[in-house]
Amino acid sequence: MRFSSLLNLSALVFAAFLTGCASSGDVDDETYGFTVAQLYEEAKKRLTKNEYSIAIQYYEKLESRFPYGTYAERARLEVIYAYYKDSQPETAIISADRFIKLHPNHQNVDYAYYLRGLASFDNSVSFMDKLFDQEPSERDPKSVRKAFKYFAELIQRFPKSRYTPDSIKRMKELRENLARYEVHVANYYQRRGAHLAAANRAKYIVENYQGSRSIPDALVIMIHSYRKLGMHELASDALRVLKLNHPEHDKTKALKESQQKSSKKEIQKAK
Repeated sequence: MRFSSLLNLSALVFAAFLTGCASSGDVDDETYGFTVAQLYEEAKKRLTKNEYSIAIQYYEKLESRFPYGTYAERARLEVIYAYYKDSQPETAIISADRFIKLHPNHQNVDYAYYLRGLASFDNSVSFMDKLFDQEPSERDPKSVRKAFKYFAELIQRFPKSRYTPDSIKRMKELRENLARYEVHVANYYQRRGAHLAAANRAKYIVENYQGSRSIPDALVIMIHSYRKLGMHELASDALRVLKLNHPEHDKTKALKESQQKSSKKEIQKAK
């Protein structure tokens, strides 16, 4: 009995020690004793002042201490924006995914979709900035495609959302970036003498990115590549399309003159 009592006493002392440490830690926290409303107001104030990292701390504390209710929902949504503005795009995307999963019918869930797209959009811009410093084999536009997909989901699910017009605008820019990437790859193949691969890549651009500003460049690649491959009929077809639709392109005149010289040489040989 005496030994059992000592064990119980030791357990109680150890538990009291742990409780004391936890209490001490809480007391040292400046938000110790804050209500959920106070925590939220402090987080919101910091967010308004653009103190994003501090706002994130308050939002995280709020959800940790008060995981249920309206304030927790607001915190989960607003912290996504805080992560995005604090240059933490991946965390913002994860947080947006979490909010969408937890609150699929929330009245402001479209905002979570939009922020997820914005965070991924910033990653895609960073990708394009670095694109021309490296070989295409070392880069993959996953971030560009992902951002496009996220905005497309928002538009599909919430066509009347206040964020839809801007999402459409950004999708157009992303589409142009993807077309630019394909041109960059086609040029890379052409420089390495892989003319068939270059022609096929350029053809893919023409077929899949109608209306893009990269179409003329793709046609130029097709013309050069087909000529190198001896496919002069296909080269002539591509040049015809370039002259008809993009007469102002800086290489249209040069390619036209080149074709005329080539035709004259063939005529002279035939004589």
